[in-house]
Amino acid sequence: MTSFTDLFWLLLLGGIIGAWMKLTRAREVAAREAQALCQRHGLQLLDQSVGLRGIRLRRFGDGRRLERCYGFEVSGDGQTREAARLWMSQGVVTGFSLPTRDARELESVVATQTSLGGPQESNVVSLADRRQTRH
Repeated sequence: MTSFTDLFWLLLLGGIIGAWMKLTRAREVAAREAQALCQRHGLQLLDQSVGLRGIRLRRFGDGRRLERCYGFEVSGDGQTREAARLWMSQGVVTGFSLPTRDARELESVVATQTSLGGPQESNVVSLADRRQTRH
């Protein structure tokens, strides 16, 4: 009987370690994506880290997938700290919120296509670009 109990605990421990490693890898990908977003928008990523803020089940196309929300802090002028968020599913950015440079409000961008495949640049529409074309 002890061999089955030992096997159960060993498998449980292996599952926990595997889940922890998968979350760690996903966090590293999110940190790289946050750094790239900051560079693209002229912001500085503070502390060079992101933190998991939430996990939700979201519909993509004909199926559902887990989407993780990561929070991080940025600065536009090197003096202030402002909150930003990044949403990812299966290693792909599905949306993000960054503070705008002129105002203290967040600029949110979400994926416009339901598919997660393809280049990341083509499925994101900047709200700043949309606002400029309206005026």
